Amino acid sequence: MQTGLVERKASKKSTNLSINSELLRQARERKVNLSQLLENSLVELLREEKSLSWREENREAIEEYNRRVATNGVFSDGLRRF
Repeated sequence: MQTGLVERKASKKSTNLSINSELLRQARERKVNLSQLLENSLVELLREEKSLSWREENREAIEEYNRRVATNGVFSDGLRRF
């Protein structure tokens, strides 16, 4: 599990969920670990949400940086050989 986003040693907590009975049947037939699947899916969802939130919080700074680069280039423009 991704470190930094989730405390790996956090205790487990039981919860009740309602899911489609046919999906549950198929998952059990295939021995899908539902707890692990849910945790992995939540980590990915939260990672995406955190990324979107960061981008929105920093949108103005990113736009300003991009304008500056478009106008002035980057510091290494004179050093690149490609």
